[in-house]
Amino acid sequence: MAEQKKDTLRCDPQDLRQAMSIHTRKITDSCRDKDCIEDLRVYLTTGSQAILDAATSARVRCAELLYTYMDVEPVAFDRNHYCIDITFYYRILADAVVGVSRPATLYGLAVFSKRAVLCGEESRAHIYRSDTRIGEPDGLTRICANLPTAVVEVLDPMVLSSKVKDVCDCGCGECLAQIPTAIRSQFDEELVLSGDRRRLFVTLGQFSIVRLERDAQLVVPVLEYAIPCKECCDAPGGGEDPCEMFSRIPFPAGQFAPKCCDDKQEGDSCYQTC
Repeated sequence: MAEQKKDTLRCDPQDLRQAMSIHTRKITDSCRDKDCIEDLRVYLTTGSQAILDAATSARVRCAELLYTYMDVEPVAFDRNHYCIDITFYYRILADAVVGVSRPATLYGLAVFSKRAVLCGEESRAHIYRSDTRIGEPDGLTRICANLPTAVVEVLDPMVLSSKVKDVCDCGCGECLAQIPTAIRSQFDEELVLSGDRRRLFVTLGQFSIVRLERDAQLVVPVLEYAIPCKECCDAPGGGEDPCEMFSRIPFPAGQFAPKCCDDKQEGDSCYQTC
């Protein structure tokens, strides 16, 4: 069966029907990052800030990536390179201990910004699309300038450590200049940007891939149009014999093997922070 499937994937030049022109995006440059974000301030909600001010201790439980904003600008001294400003917005979940009662839950926002410079290649063509409207924010400037498209692939960050500091001890009086409305709407209360007595800080570990893409037209050989082979069904596994489906599941031998204390898996309960 495997040999038969392998034969069907071979491409015989005589089977090529025609050449087809397609529109796609070419990756001009890319990079990967492993960021350790130390002592990132958490902007708590009004209720959470009141709890933290009265708490004896607090510990961040998990961090969730809400949104990533990107801005692309050409580098002044190199026409082929572009500066990518990236801002990550995280929802932070923490536990605070107040007296002898059970821990109270804290919510807040953390923001991290970074910059990358990548080769985006030079293009003199101006690109317009039918779905672009003048009334859209930055619609004209971004499309007419024909900037490359920035793409960021990022995982939810890992919580490495956290701490609580008094405002007089942390030596940092800065606050966010602007928070997008869509980000504010993710919290049921207003965020405390100033006037707080104690602040929560978190250290995060984050993996990301950044790349620049440009529109490109390519001519590719066509073997056949792609037609789905799987039939539609109204429920997954609804028309299939359960024992037949179970017989195709491989035996999980690894789940029966004993593991030492230091051999942790990603799915273990101690790693499920969120």
